[in-house]
Amino acid sequence: MFDVIIAGCGPTGATLAAELRLHDVRVLVLERETEPASFVRIVGLHIRSLELMAMRGLLDRILRHGRQRPAAGFFAAIAKPAPKGLDSKYAYLVGIPQPVINNLLEEHAIELGAQVRHGCAVAGLAQDDEGVTVELADGERLRTRYLVGCDGARSTVRKLLGVGFPGEPSQNDTLMGEMKAGAPQEEIAARVSEIGETHKPFWLRPFGEGAYSVVIPAAGVSDRAEPPTLEDFKQQLRAIAGTDFGVHSPRWLSRFGDATRLAERYRVGRVLLAGDAAHIHPPIGGQGLNLGVQDAFNLGWKLAARIRGWAPETLLDTYQAERRPVAENVLDNTRAQRELTSGEPGPRAVRRLLTELMDFDEVNRHLIEKIAAIDIRYDFGDGPDLLGRRLRDIDVKQGHLYGLLRRGRGLLLDRTERLTAGGWSDRVDHLADPTAALDVPCVLLRPDGHVAWIGDDQQDLDDHLSRWFGEPAD
Repeated sequence: MFDVIIAGCGPTGATLAAELRLHDVRVLVLERETEPASFVRIVGLHIRSLELMAMRGLLDRILRHGRQRPAAGFFAAIAKPAPKGLDSKYAYLVGIPQPVINNLLEEHAIELGAQVRHGCAVAGLAQDDEGVTVELADGERLRTRYLVGCDGARSTVRKLLGVGFPGEPSQNDTLMGEMKAGAPQEEIAARVSEIGETHKPFWLRPFGEGAYSVVIPAAGVSDRAEPPTLEDFKQQLRAIAGTDFGVHSPRWLSRFGDATRLAERYRVGRVLLAGDAAHIHPPIGGQGLNLGVQDAFNLGWKLAARIRGWAPETLLDTYQAERRPVAENVLDNTRAQRELTSGEPGPRAVRRLLTELMDFDEVNRHLIEKIAAIDIRYDFGDGPDLLGRRLRDIDVKQGHLYGLLRRGRGLLLDRTERLTAGGWSDRVDHLADPTAALDVPCVLLRPDGHVAWIGDDQQDLDDHLSRWFGEPAD
């Protein structure tokens, strides 16, 4: 019997597998596809995802394959500079080909001991008090203590569970791709600027080496079930801009809709949902991959704690309690951004007004922090504003804080040098450091980097250690 079977080895599934393996959980990942996707879409890793990758020692590996760009222009593609002084050492975006990040995360999970089987699709499931029986498409049956569906927007696991997926169906399709262009860059920039006043979404943005990121409406283009072609892009460019700008040599081409849906539940007994299986939304703002990866970091240590036997009774329930509201907020901000890309007079007027308001640093900062997911505050009860928020990568005597979180354990950061993790030391590390760059005496960090407690009293600390990390060891 496996401890956890994960359906889907995209970024969410691979990240979850790695998080579980940090706690010696026996993991099998089942991936329907036998080969990577044929197209090479560029995806963006936002600030919070970069922080999480730094916590696990993955960021340097990712940066070797990605391209950094400023943390700016995310919200509804409104071109504003990055706010000053964003509260992170990783205040930038990393663009990286999706097959590359998929492969890096899968390799990481395998290095940690996860098993991955390609060409295996979940076809059925049945759960009881002891575990879940998973039936594969070829008839093989596997047994596991828990099953997690990370199998995308059309999730088989979600459908087998009978979990509702309410929301709005796709109403507008968009073509997105990368290709080279024959027209001079100055000509392209001038025409795109002119058309962008009345057509949203519409852009051709230089991407280096003569390549452009192209986004155009797909209205009137071939059957959505068929992959788009370069001729589809040319046709739409000529219809909207009067020229196809001589586009050629596509790197990848894709088509997406603007469906927005949220699973009614993230857990049914021993089966859970994460990533696109739990929520979908338009890709505007580039939050989808990030939202799923962050789901995995939230869920991984909690599920591992349940399997290892030390989880407090309600710990696993906090996964839905914390992450579903985050997804609701992402769905709402993408709905708002979608409205702001409309060519209708009302939304255009609102976009002009918001563009003016974003000249105020506070407004620009609020929207960028929302997209970058560094504004999240989980509800841990009353306390200082830092409680429930993620802690930035501060300087400590051993270097950087995130370097101390690579094992996926909790961390007591103690400036008083008086406290102890005591009977929780098998789950929580302790750093006594009066020089740590903190404005509070001590913090207790969960494995996902969120602040679970602030204070300087040992009894109060022990109460919170029990809340998050169970009973102390004998």
